[in-house]
Amino acid sequence: MAIPTDFSVIPARADVPRETTFDTDSIFATPADWLAVFAELDSAAPAVAAQYEGRLADGPAVIAAYFAASEAILRRVSHAFVYASLTYSVDTADQEAAARYDQARGLSARVQAAFAFAEPELLAIGTETLLAWADADANELSVYRHYFDQLSRRASHIRSAEVEILLKQAGESFASAAAIHGILTNSDLVFPPASDSNGFAYEIGQGTIGKLLSHSDRDVRRSAYECYADTHLAHRNTMAACLATGVKQDVFLAKTRGYPSALDAALAPNFIPVEAFDNPIAMYRRHINTWHRYWGLRRRALGLEKLALYDVHAPLTSAPPVVPYATAVEWICEGMRPLGTDYVDALREGATTERWVDVYPNRGKRMGAFSSGAPGLRPFILMSYNNNLAGLSTLAHELGHSLHSYYTWRSQPFVYGRYGLFVAEVASNFNQALVRAHLLDRFAEDRQAQIAVIEEAMGNFHRYFFVMPTLARFEREIHERVWRGEALTARVLVDLMADLFTEGFGPDVAVDRERIGSTWMQFSSHLYSNFYVFQYATGISGAHALANRVLNEGQSAAEDYLRFLRAGGSLYPLDALRLAGVDLSNPEPVEQTFAVLAQYVDRLESLLES
Repeated sequence: MAIPTDFSVIPARADVPRETTFDTDSIFATPADWLAVFAELDSAAPAVAAQYEGRLADGPAVIAAYFAASEAILRRVSHAFVYASLTYSVDTADQEAAARYDQARGLSARVQAAFAFAEPELLAIGTETLLAWADADANELSVYRHYFDQLSRRASHIRSAEVEILLKQAGESFASAAAIHGILTNSDLVFPPASDSNGFAYEIGQGTIGKLLSHSDRDVRRSAYECYADTHLAHRNTMAACLATGVKQDVFLAKTRGYPSALDAALAPNFIPVEAFDNPIAMYRRHINTWHRYWGLRRRALGLEKLALYDVHAPLTSAPPVVPYATAVEWICEGMRPLGTDYVDALREGATTERWVDVYPNRGKRMGAFSSGAPGLRPFILMSYNNNLAGLSTLAHELGHSLHSYYTWRSQPFVYGRYGLFVAEVASNFNQALVRAHLLDRFAEDRQAQIAVIEEAMGNFHRYFFVMPTLARFEREIHERVWRGEALTARVLVDLMADLFTEGFGPDVAVDRERIGSTWMQFSSHLYSNFYVFQYATGISGAHALANRVLNEGQSAAEDYLRFLRAGGSLYPLDALRLAGVDLSNPEPVEQTFAVLAQYVDRLESLLES
């Protein structure tokens, strides 16, 4: 069955062509195969723990053997988890898939609990001894030197083996608030349809709301925005209870581990200084007039007395490019050519023949987009492609994540196969910056297409340099309130969110406080990830600095960037980014990226008024 081009009706999962879905069969051929491995892994981790618990002090050979045995299990658990997560995410109403995902989360928590004895036991040996063993043993423990150094920096916040095991056992229960919020938004919310000026109905789903909010018909935008927000608001109290529970869990864990704040508890274990959080917030407030100028320009271009919230993504050109998926892949490949043939070939094959990407919307597909996978697997991308430049940009973003994983997994041992979000968001935004520069060159003589490309850029900046700093301020405030013992009710959360956005929109936008105040309800994953959202702002800043370097300096800068991708988790985040050529410990890259934003506003103003 062909995918409809306008997505006015969202297809069922069963009606999506197989060739446009990601290849989960490459992980497990059938759910029965997954179940067999699941049952085996559930008993394997306790057996390994029983073999090594209390013995790590026996010396380097025992520690190396423990790492080999535990990592073999963790690798297979990660495969089981990825399969369950992917098959659930594409159809959150599928009860068998939901059961697998729940089982996988439980398995992950139990395995982590089984191995929780190790870090307290290693610390009891002493990090100086561990580092000396790593330096003396070139064949077995030397690869773990960076891990031991990380362990030494976290030592004061690691509790006894008994407490660590208990905290890991609680992991599954602590994920419940986020799970409930996600199930509600992705599975149970039923949105009334949007309608255009002729009364034609458009089905609203998590995979199509973005396209509807950028529709050329203002009635479609208005009805889509209002129906989407109002459906969330109808469940405000349930969602508020979920978010309050999630924040209380963050605060509990921060206090249990002896951190001075929930923010410190989120940043310190990932070796990110608090200044990295403060810098984009400060720059956002310093440059808020750039956003006010943009909203004023948009209001004038649309001929409105006041810009409504549903006009934020209204098209400013009557002829935006239609971009089928195959075209998007080719344009992205063209934009990424500065990184070389190996990068581009891997990207093209992954996005096409290797089926990394689950491309199109379907009913029950979870909101947003993500890149997933694990060492030993291919990367996987979930998205809802809508045949436009925004879809192209999202694909470029997620392919940036996937190629980061691809290079890391080919270059690093399992212990460094994961890397933090702080560096991950640089790699994803880097692709968008490089591809956007290519498209502006490609359409240099096409005024309408240039307007469309800049509109996409502004849409991306709106998310990463407007919405995300606002959510970061919101997130810090609600954590501080809970730390002080204050309550988080739906009324408190909606009002706080509305206050923050009102400041950002300024005088040219008519702010509907209740509906914009529901924005936190629409982020059922981000706000449960413990100070995740600010990293979008640092990510886009680092990305633009590195993209400019690659475009201006050529091959040497590209090679530095590829070394950064290959580093994975083998370096501290700031050191990995310095390897690529940017220092996110200071505000300069954020300041420079706000200058890029201002240049886009200038260029758009010139194009619209010429």
